Amino acid sequence: MQTIVVETEIAAPVERCFLLSLSIDLHTESTAQTGERAIAGVTHGLIGLGETVTWQGRHFGLVLTHETQITKYDRPSHFQDVMVKGAFRSFVHDHFFETDAHGGTRMRDELRSAAPLGVLGRLAEKLVLRRYLRRFLVERNGAIRRAAESDAWMRYCPRG
Repeated sequence: MQTIVVETEIAAPVERCFLLSLSIDLHTESTAQTGERAIAGVTHGLIGLGETVTWQGRHFGLVLTHETQITKYDRPSHFQDVMVKGAFRSFVHDHFFETDAHGGTRMRDELRSAAPLGVLGRLAEKLVLRRYLRRFLVERNGAIRRAAESDAWMRYCPRG
């Protein structure tokens, strides 16, 4: 099992950043490099407590699916998504939001995951997966920051 922590400073209110992190449409746009798209469950708009989304995208040259459910939801400070089905042995992603000293947002992702295949999976975590997942989170958080700090955020949060 590995834990990856990524912190992102955003010059926008906590509520806005929280909602953008739940936007299926922003996630889809921010992961264009992997062709990730929602194919089942909530496929557009904002996802909420108890709801699921199934993502399909190309990672490591393979088309993979990953079904996740929002299992904790404390608006606007925290939500958690947990893998229901997918390639990992386990995958739990906590999203935390707090107001920083300047009135903006400090967004913190804590991703705990374990690869399948025992020793080979642990080796893959160390050699490839940790760096890959960290980069994925940093790129996605950059998209959230760009949307939150512009007027574009409104098109991703229709019921916000």
